[in-house]
Amino acid sequence: MGNREDLLAGARRCLEEKGYARTTVRDIASAAQVSMAAIGYHFGSREALLNQALFAAIDEWAAGSGRLAGQGATAEERYADTWDRKSRDFLDMRWLWLANIEAFVHAQSSPELLAALAEGQRRSRRMVAAQLAGVPEDEVAQEDVRALGSVHLALLSGVMVQALTDEEQAPTGRELVRGLRRMVELLEESVPTDG
Repeated sequence: MGNREDLLAGARRCLEEKGYARTTVRDIASAAQVSMAAIGYHFGSREALLNQALFAAIDEWAAGSGRLAGQGATAEERYADTWDRKSRDFLDMRWLWLANIEAFVHAQSSPELLAALAEGQRRSRRMVAAQLAGVPEDEVAQEDVRALGSVHLALLSGVMVQALTDEEQAPTGRELVRGLRRMVELLEESVPTDG
């Protein structure tokens, strides 16, 4: 590997071990076994390098987590199973989700990072909506991107925080499905009838 690849690998190790906020230039350079100046040369800043390493890890996770499981199962069972796998990922890859939260907090004072996170959310909404609708990303309706994609991302963030905060009380996939069904029932009950 060259210095650039070594730095990305070193930054990822630092994210895993120290998190986003506590990782220093010295930490990354030491993990990569290159000079601190190499960070500026290849990435411009510590933040740019950490962002690239974090986004690469998230993309890697998304590529492996997007499959709906159990082709012979009902859509409800597949959706519940998908959530159970995501919840396990939150715990197995705790470092990734904590670094993601730290990056979000840091982004409030970093317009570049905030823009990158917002773009990532736009891509994720489309990808998730396409998966749920069972169509290619370039064919998913914009209405589904905004509705299905946004609701799923809201669930993802909320379940992630619950799993990281109180693993024993985080909802299971089946509980999420029951909760979504109950929400639909309540919404239908609240619709005024004519007459």
